[in-house]
Amino acid sequence: MDLWFTSDTHFGHKNIIEYCNRPFKSLEEMDTKLIRYWNERVKKGDMVIFLGDFCFRNSSTERGEGTKHKWEYYREQLNGEIVFIQGNHDGNNSLPTKIKSLVIEYGKKEYFCTHKPIDNNTNYAINLVGHVHNDWKVKKIAGAHNSIIVNVGVDVWNYRPVKIEEILKRIKGGLNE
Repeated sequence: MDLWFTSDTHFGHKNIIEYCNRPFKSLEEMDTKLIRYWNERVKKGDMVIFLGDFCFRNSSTERGEGTKHKWEYYREQLNGEIVFIQGNHDGNNSLPTKIKSLVIEYGKKEYFCTHKPIDNNTNYAINLVGHVHNDWKVKKIAGAHNSIIVNVGVDVWNYRPVKIEEILKRIKGGLNE
């Protein structure tokens, strides 16, 4: 079993293509490729920690920049066991998670996971977050001597989930504030 992290797929969110300069020509292409990229990496028995903003959905009566698909539509197409952390868009998309943050222990280290970087916890050396899309990948937490923050969002990891080992390798390779 491998451990993966990701966030901010924004399945079903047409305008995210323009907002984040994603290399997709249409919503259908984005959703199809994000699902394919996910399943090329994540296998059925793997664990995925999803750090918020899974999909974007309009209500049945509303017109807007999202689709009418509920979160299950996308979940059914993805490999792995997924633990969802709530993102700022997840209140509107029917995703039933109530988890705001969690701590993962892996390889005798603990990692603090939450959606927004502002909610980091400097009691942990490594904070994993989403929300900021393509702003940065890894940086020191301002005012914290020994804490860093890693953006696990798809926009900075080639539109794919990232293994914990890849995150650790990137941290050792240096920060990119």
